[in-house]
Amino acid sequence: MIAIRLPKEIEIRLNTLAMSTGRTKSYYVREALCEYLTSMENIYMAEKDLQNIRSRNLRTSSLKTVKKRRNSK
Repeated sequence: MIAIRLPKEIEIRLNTLAMSTGRTKSYYVREALCEYLTSMENIYMAEKDLQNIRSRNLRTSSLKTVKKRRNSK
């Protein structure tokens, strides 16, 4: 379990949203956190891939090559 303190303005917005939709505040906090974590994971994965490409540890292919491979299958 995690407890967080929110600025009053965010707490008011969260309360208003929860009351107007019939969902819980926890639901919206979970949804927001899951979306944020997915975005951050994607960013870090892309940065890692970019580092590997730059250090030549990961090979890349042109779009033309990829299309050619796909069409030959």
